[in-house]
Amino acid sequence: KQNKLDEAELLYKRALEGREEMLGPKHSSTLTTVNNLAGLFKKQNKLDEAELLYKRALEGREEMLGPKHSSTLTTVNNLAGLFKKQNKLDEAELLYKRALEGQEEMLGPKHSSTLNTVNNLAILFYKQNKLDEAESLLKWALKGYEEIHGPKHSFTLKTVELMIHILKIQGRIDEANELKLKY
Repeated sequence: KQNKLDEAELLYKRALEGREEMLGPKHSSTLTTVNNLAGLFKKQNKLDEAELLYKRALEGREEMLGPKHSSTLTTVNNLAGLFKKQNKLDEAELLYKRALEGQEEMLGPKHSSTLNTVNNLAILFYKQNKLDEAESLLKWALKGYEEIHGPKHSFTLKTVELMIHILKIQGRIDEANELKLKY
């Protein structure tokens, strides 16, 4: 968080080495470190390294925790985000949908993790120019974020901002202005 990414990388690698040695490569703490190091690599734009680690974390979590465990689904969502950044949009869509289906079933449609995946998938649909699908998901995310966080929370407001943008693209200026006034 302090943006000392090289130092963080060294510490994550040290932690990973120690956890692999003491706990084994498939222990949940080891896999959490693998997932976190992948996230750091993503932030550093080391995308190939990040992909390898996310896939390793996903494979281990699926095996040890099951395909619908919240930690497994978090890694599915993270890998989807990486694929989106790599412009592998079809692969990202499949993974976001998998994460969403699992989170909705295991956590419920209004859980913050579910809503974050809904929002991520909506952004992906926007990027793919699937505006109707994006709008539908944004409505879901917006309703949930308002209930959980309130109308002035950054998650709520970012969702509103994208919804307004989509409405404007579709030529629905009056609806966009109404939404803008509401928030």
